[in-house]
Amino acid sequence: MSTSPGPPGDLRIVGRVVKVHGLRGELVVEPSTDQAEQRFAPGAVLSVSGVPGRTVLTITAARWHSGRLLVTAAEVTDRDGAEAMRRAVLSAAASHEDIADDDEFHDHQLEGLVAELADGTVVGTVTSVSHGAGGELLVLAGPDGELLVPFVKAIVPTVDVAGGRVVLDPPEGLFDPA
Repeated sequence: MSTSPGPPGDLRIVGRVVKVHGLRGELVVEPSTDQAEQRFAPGAVLSVSGVPGRTVLTITAARWHSGRLLVTAAEVTDRDGAEAMRRAVLSAAASHEDIADDDEFHDHQLEGLVAELADGTVVGTVTSVSHGAGGELLVLAGPDGELLVPFVKAIVPTVDVAGGRVVLDPPEGLFDPA
């Protein structure tokens, strides 16, 4: 399951820069798309957020190395430039495959949904989606304050946008205050 911050037709997050590789400015990217080969193909232009002064990256090369995606971009020519890209969020226009994915949601579709357990017990309301290096978290406003729920199929087995709810199957202790 994954999310995208924008409305239909807008950008989809396709990856995040997690670190630098080598001296020539290769970026280690954590893809958040099933279409990494297409999204990071030479010539692809990605939108950048989270990095001051940088709005786009033009991919010149991408390769897998030891299970990691290493990306070279025309705008990043050395290690210092690559260091400045750490934590950048990379986005591209939604593709047909993205739109057809039943487990793909836009943030605005999830915000406002009631979060409940399988037995119907209301846990809270989704107020936002947090996009971090470890994945997406649903941010819930609960009766005792804010709750963070990993947005993965095992914990959020049902997303019923039309019905205005998400069903949670939390592991033991997820909502314990300690």
